[in-house]
Amino acid sequence: MTIKVLKFGGSSLADAEQFRKVREIIFKEPGNKYVVASAPGKRFPEDIKVTDLLYKSMKKAVSGGNFQSRLDEIKDRFQQIIEDLGIAMDIEPDIELIREHLLGTPDTSYMGSRGEYLNSKILAEYLGFEFIDPAKCVVFDNEGNFMAEETRELLSKRLEDVDAAVIAGFYGARKDGRLQTFSRGGSDITGSIVAEAVGADIYENWTDVSGLLAADPRIIDNPKGVEYITYRELRALSYMGASVLHRDAVYPVAKAGIPINIRNTNRPNDKGTMIVSDMPEWVMSDQISGVAGFKGVTIIHIEKMRVSDEAGFTAVILDVFKDKGIPFEQCQTGIDTVTVSVKSEFVEGAILKDILYDIEKKLEPDDIFVRSNMAMVAVVGENNADSCNATSELLSAINHADIEIFTINQGAGNLNLLVNVSENDYEKTIKVLYDVIAAQIDN
Repeated sequence: MTIKVLKFGGSSLADAEQFRKVREIIFKEPGNKYVVASAPGKRFPEDIKVTDLLYKSMKKAVSGGNFQSRLDEIKDRFQQIIEDLGIAMDIEPDIELIREHLLGTPDTSYMGSRGEYLNSKILAEYLGFEFIDPAKCVVFDNEGNFMAEETRELLSKRLEDVDAAVIAGFYGARKDGRLQTFSRGGSDITGSIVAEAVGADIYENWTDVSGLLAADPRIIDNPKGVEYITYRELRALSYMGASVLHRDAVYPVAKAGIPINIRNTNRPNDKGTMIVSDMPEWVMSDQISGVAGFKGVTIIHIEKMRVSDEAGFTAVILDVFKDKGIPFEQCQTGIDTVTVSVKSEFVEGAILKDILYDIEKKLEPDDIFVRSNMAMVAVVGENNADSCNATSELLSAINHADIEIFTINQGAGNLNLLVNVSENDYEKTIKVLYDVIAAQIDN
């Protein structure tokens, strides 16, 4: 029997009708023993997610306002699901605990976790599964850092004799007992660590899309789906803005060699995207997996004659960023040049002036200039057997579209191409590169 962990996102558990779809998926196979649930998401475009309602009620409480109407709205959302499913469950005591918490000193993690907590209790009751509160088995230290090994041991022990369980996603608890959430979308992480803890054969992540798309659908109409992708490729695309899965959810299952299958709750017969350690042999060897990117990049370019002869020149530049706690996206070196790309939000105003002053003072460059309003675009295809030809084709397409490239960065070996272009050319660059990928997939 194949043992699976199934995580269902907020859109998959937004109302009773979605609960019914989830139940049908779970009971389709006997190995679907462990379920991770998110808080109710939007039922329609103008709707508000329950987690956002919880944060809004907290904001009201902190400012001394009347939070009761928001709390009533939250209660009504859950009560409607319970009544529509026809289950006997009283959530009034849990709502009262939230109200008492809001009357005291509200905590962001406590409030943020209550959507998952209540939704998971309801789902467990509906399925006839045991409810597992992650506050007792997902561990953070007292500074809020996730403790992976201790969590794995506790979860493994807690679940070893459980026939079937629903585990609330998104949160755990610190050593001192305070609740602690992951970053938004963190139920994906919970699903991943549960899969690792139980030694699952596969981790299915159910959402409202049929897997990873080769490009952003807000830019490309009906982009093609990606059938297979490696963990490393997904990490790269997630970092660049592809948002089908929380990027921190990859590590636990990648370490254990457990594949992830991204599935669509509303189209359960779609195969979705399979995320694996290594591509199957039959997958096209020159496949490019996708293109993604983001705006808001600043480029700092430093020139100095015979810089390549000076040991530690680049290290001094990067230390300037490190000392100010500023992460950089990429650093490229050439003959007599160093170019650093950084997200503009980290180098606004006086901070940029301080950086330039420190570089001037420590290195006395011949020239230094800054380009703002830039965008970074990545093309990822780790399994590419002929990355040289692929890169040539991609760059040629950009050139023919009259798009100016300010920097080019390609890792050695497999294809992972990064280019910096003007923000004004961002969408155009995505479209041009996607056309190359789409043509390859069609062939």
